[in-house]
Amino acid sequence: MPSSPFAHLVRLAAFALAVGIAATPAGAQGLVATHRLSAALANELVVGAVAACKQKNYNVTAVVLDIDGVRQAMLRGDGAGIATLEVANDKAFTSITTRSDGGVLADRFKTTPPSQFFLKPPHMLLLQGAIVIKVGEETIGALGVAGAPGGDKDEACARAALDKAADQLK
Repeated sequence: MPSSPFAHLVRLAAFALAVGIAATPAGAQGLVATHRLSAALANELVVGAVAACKQKNYNVTAVVLDIDGVRQAMLRGDGAGIATLEVANDKAFTSITTRSDGGVLADRFKTTPPSQFFLKPPHMLLLQGAIVIKVGEETIGALGVAGAPGGDKDEACARAALDKAADQLK
């Protein structure tokens, strides 16, 4: 039975669509390519930070936020205080928002006090204890730690975890 002109048009349209899709450039206009941490790596980072602090007898909580400021992984270590949950989150939130490590921000505001506007948004906490996570120069998340006796120690534990996983961020 001969095919109808309609069937011929459908096959022609399908062919044109397939050719058009194949010819579309990989970097389509209007799209932004970003990197994201895997769930496994986010979990590895919080486990690594809590373990690094535990070796020094610090009971901490570690939080990883993605580029959008959404909590991706969290681990409250044995004996970590209840407030460490929010403090670690807020340290990471401040780092992801400003794209700066907590120590860098704390040093900056020793000489230049933050404006009132900066202090008003919820979850902004100008303390050491968080680092940004980058792929090259692209910020993709932040790791916040709270509970050690000083933000510099929290930040050192975060840095140890990130350094251990650095080869996975290339």
